[in-house]
Amino acid sequence: MGSEKESSNVCKNILFLKIFQTFRMAIQPSKLIIAFMAVALICLAGWIMDFSNTVVAITGSQGKIIETELQIYMTNPDQVEAYIPRTGKSGDRTGVFSTLWHFAVVRFHGALNCLFAFNIPGVVLNIVECFKAVTWAVRYHLIYAIIFFVIKLVIIAIAGGAICRIAALQFARDEKPGLTEALRFSVKKFTSFVTAPLAPVVIIIFIGLFIFLLGLIGNIPRAGELIMGIFMLLALIAGALIAIVSIGAVAGFSLMFPAVAYDNSDCFDAISRSFSYVYAKPWRMSFYTVIAAIYGAICYVFVRFFAFLLLWVTHRSLQLGVLGDNKKLTAIWPGPTFTNLVDPPDLAAANWSQFIAAILVYLLLLAVVVLVVSFIVSFYFSANTIIYSLMRNRVDNTALEDVYTPLEEVKTEPTTAESKPEEAEPGSETQPDSSSSAE
Repeated sequence: MGSEKESSNVCKNILFLKIFQTFRMAIQPSKLIIAFMAVALICLAGWIMDFSNTVVAITGSQGKIIETELQIYMTNPDQVEAYIPRTGKSGDRTGVFSTLWHFAVVRFHGALNCLFAFNIPGVVLNIVECFKAVTWAVRYHLIYAIIFFVIKLVIIAIAGGAICRIAALQFARDEKPGLTEALRFSVKKFTSFVTAPLAPVVIIIFIGLFIFLLGLIGNIPRAGELIMGIFMLLALIAGALIAIVSIGAVAGFSLMFPAVAYDNSDCFDAISRSFSYVYAKPWRMSFYTVIAAIYGAICYVFVRFFAFLLLWVTHRSLQLGVLGDNKKLTAIWPGPTFTNLVDPPDLAAANWSQFIAAILVYLLLLAVVVLVVSFIVSFYFSANTIIYSLMRNRVDNTALEDVYTPLEEVKTEPTTAESKPEEAEPGSETQPDSSSSAE
């Protein structure tokens, strides 16, 4: 008996092993459906907005883009101002979303390769370059970036909140709520899901305005320098607060949605919990994150290989059935590779029937790619929900099974049931008295 108790205590202490439940949770159909709809809506919005074609680009002989202003910005940001008017006259145009999509795909796989090679600086570099690409969009395509960011935030708030809610109930109580139930919860807590990641940004801007105003006052002759010197201590304190909020927001961003899903938190409670968990046990948080990232990368390779095998087997089987030199199949479907699951068909020499068939096949293949991306989204929110539960257990000593549920009114039923026997007790006491009196 003693050895069994010791082994159970050891298993309880090894909480990071619970992160390996993420794959089983991420492939749950309800989560994949929600993630698929979210990714599809974001891509649809991006492709519709790309009709503006505001990005300057250079295309090759086969119509493929070989250089964009984003690539110039990544190598030397100072050259973009001259590159846009010089190349814009003779070059082609493309969309912001498609440019960022292809760039993010390259950096994502670059980060995976660095992660498998245990090249942590390479992983960080690829992530930093993705953020740098976002700054390019905000700097040179501000209106597009604002509109797309708002659309993406709304979709992610609803979809991410629903996935976190399903993951929380599944991990805590092994319950699997329905699709509509999870979406209903995320819509109900929509304000918290949207404002939680935005509030730290607003706080940073508000504190930064104080430093900015102090800098403006410094322009006053003679008196400006003195005022800056007097209030410099406050400026340094404000800078320290900005640093604290920035670190907490970046490191604790992934815990904000699970905080709302697990504890029905509002905006500020979700921020407070995520910040406190990050600063209370930063090394444990980093350890859980690294474990989830490595495990997620392995699972992604497996899912991508499954998708490639599915497409490759289908394409090869079609090749066996198509007679001749297979030019018809090549025109409709060029064929997949592991690094590039889907290639757009070459419709230059296609007739009307091949054109329609190629478009239909291409849309179906894009659905497979979106499904792979949906797995990434589902895995991300599911893993962070588990990490939130583990961090809450370590910092607040809260049980892993403790999750918010709106069905707490059921607890009042036993009290009404207990009141009935109490009302019957006086009657039961009178019966013996009457019998005794009869005797």
